[in-house]
Amino acid sequence: MRILQPVPILDPSDKFRPEKSEEQFRDFTENCEYYDRVRKTYDKMHSSQTYEFAKNKMETWGQLNKAEMTIMEVLDMINSLVDESDPDVDVPNSVHAFQTAERIREAHPDKEWLQLTGLIHDLGKIMAIWGEPQWCVVGDTFPTGCAPTDSIVFGKESFVNNPDVMNPAYNTRLGVYEENCGLDKVIMSWGHDEYMYRVLKGNNCTLPEEAMYMIRFHSFYPWHTGKDFNYLCNEKDMKMLPWVLEFNKFDLYSKADELPDPVALTPYYQGLIDKYCPGKLKW
Repeated sequence: MRILQPVPILDPSDKFRPEKSEEQFRDFTENCEYYDRVRKTYDKMHSSQTYEFAKNKMETWGQLNKAEMTIMEVLDMINSLVDESDPDVDVPNSVHAFQTAERIREAHPDKEWLQLTGLIHDLGKIMAIWGEPQWCVVGDTFPTGCAPTDSIVFGKESFVNNPDVMNPAYNTRLGVYEENCGLDKVIMSWGHDEYMYRVLKGNNCTLPEEAMYMIRFHSFYPWHTGKDFNYLCNEKDMKMLPWVLEFNKFDLYSKADELPDPVALTPYYQGLIDKYCPGKLKW
């Protein structure tokens, strides 16, 4: 994967979505309309996602032997999926895909690869359509194999029933890792981020490395937003962080947008798919 030269990034201090307060997004308190659904999903996730569990899921799904489908076919399939971990929206994921892509196109009209990244970033959620429970498909990700922190949604106390917190091999700050080992050596909790990253890598898609980081770590909120776990990062991770943060603004705040017209938008995005991820991919 090629790495792009740094380009001007929108000032993160700017008020990105003035029509809706940023504080209204990612509200995981009981004030959230979907609190019970969201809390149940994270409780199961934090109790069940152990180091060995995540490794096994990575090995199983990483074989890419589930199906051969085009990007648009998968996008159509996740139209029936509503993310049970999301406190902000209750709409199908395909709607959010076009919302994100269109907001990026508005701000970055010269970056086709970034627009396509917005469209496909959540396609790994197809695992839920194929039978995986949502607690190992959706939601914020976190490193397994080391101690959880309070920057994770609902805090480290939500891991009280996770067997790894009682295992001295896994319950320290570094756990099984070395200082600044690099995120590529970290076994993240299993979910759609890592799966979609592996789909793109396994099918030799030509998106740049920045796009691969955005897809692989866009749900790693304890890192890119909580500013935690930098002790696991290497120099490359920190260079990629501004790109992940830039993408996050579109992923999160596009949820306030009007519903897009997928039929009208499909020809444009099909052209981008044909350029970077053509034909049927192995999933």
